[in-house]
Formats: sequence, C-alpha cells, structure tokens
Amino acid sequence: MTAASPWVQGSRAGQRSRLRLFCFPYAGGAASAYRLWGPALGPEVEVCAVQLPGRGPRFREAPLRDAALLVRAAADGLRPMMDVPFAFFGHSMGAVVSFEMAREVRRRGWPSPVLLAVSGRQAPPRPSPDPPCGHLAEPDFIREVRARYDAIPDEVLAEPELLQLVLPALRADILMLDNYSYAPEPPLECPISCFGGEEDRHVSREDLEAWAAHTRGRFKVRTLPGRHFFIDSARDAVLSALRDDLGPWTAAPAEASASL
Repeated sequence: MTAASPWVQGSRAGQRSRLRLFCFPYAGGAASAYRLWGPALGPEVEVCAVQLPGRGPRFREAPLRDAALLVRAAADGLRPMMDVPFAFFGHSMGAVVSFEMAREVRRRGWPSPVLLAVSGRQAPPRPSPDPPCGHLAEPDFIREVRARYDAIPDEVLAEPELLQLVLPALRADILMLDNYSYAPEPPLECPISCFGGEEDRHVSREDLEAWAAHTRGRFKVRTLPGRHFFIDSARDAVLSALRDDLGPWTAAPAEASASL
C-alpha cells in the first residue's frame, strides 16, 4: 500500500485488494459521498473516494474552477496509487472529471483504467439542457441548483453558517461545468458503464447512450429508479451493477479463468 494522499479518503492501508476504484464526487460533494461503498463492494475492491480541494480535510484549499487544471492536479496526486489495476467512477460533475482523468492518463502513457463508470451526466459534447448558472447572485444560484439537481438540503438552508461553508466549493464546481469545453480525442480502449436515473429531468436516455461513442470497448447503460441522486436512493442497485462490471478483475484467478 502506498503512502496516504490528501486526494484520497477511505483507502484501507495494509489490506491487499485486487482493484482500486477511484470515486469522483458530484458538484459540491466530498469524498464522504462514498463512505458506505467500501463494505458493500467487498474486500476485493479498495474504494478510494477522491477528496477535491476546498472541502473536507482540504477545506482551507481553494477549490478549482477549471476542469483541465483539476484533472492534471488529480492525476499527479493519484499516480502513486495506480500501481495495481484500477477503475474510475464519477457521478454528475464527477462523470466529467473521471472521463477526463481517463484521457489524461492515456496522454501521459500511464496504465489505463480497467473500467470507466459514469453516472448522471450527458456524454460530451452533448450540451446541458440548462443555461449556465454559476455566475448568478446567491439567492438565484441556490434556487437554480436546487431546482436542477435536488441539491442543498433544507437542513443546510436552515443553517446560514453551514450554507456559507458549502457554497464556495459548490459554486466553483458549477462554474467548472459551465466553462467545460470538450476537445475531441480518439475513443478510450477501456469499457464504459453508464448509469442514469429514470426520473432525472435533465439527463435523458439518449444523453446516456451517447457515452458509447467514447469507447472502443464494451459499453453498457442502465437506468435505475430515482431522480438525479439515484446513486443514493438506489445505492444497492448501483453497487450490485458495479460488482458485476468489475467482476472480471476482482474474481479469484480460478474463477476468472472459468468465466473466460
């Protein structure tokens, strides 16, 4: 096991797993969004919840507003942990970041993820159905983010001090999405698994299926009950699907040979 990194929360030092799953959070989210995933995926998978600047233990760091800068910094920080087979998962904004991470490690000539799993986000370069909102005044920004993503719980709104702690990272992340510019590159070699919420008003089935263009490998799309945050409301189904998708790389050698 490599030394602890500020970029990762929840890795199990000293435990030998067959695969590391790097999980990238949604806008305004922190590594804690994946705190329940490790036990559910079992000892074969080391869940490495990525902690972005500006939240959690990295609260005093300035959140990054540029996807390219974030991806380069995250690649530098996570490289020591890519010494075993690994996969990427990202929800919403995290889907964009994990996708660009997969392309960044390819540009650097590093090992490829065995799987890219993207969730709750339309495939680049499909445009968002909503206009940019990161620049809005605070009341309008809060109202728009809540309407689009069912984000910012009522209990956070009821605590002004807590709200002011949450807003800087959330606004930086939304600005990152507003300003994200897709640059065409060849499709990835790794398979892509795609997840969506059946009641997500802002990501259609066609938006999800468009991710197929970004891989030369196997592609699978699933829609699960729930709205934008179906990864919480349908967590068991998401994790069951991920276990299946990661099975070829987490099975014991004899089991893996039998499945070929």
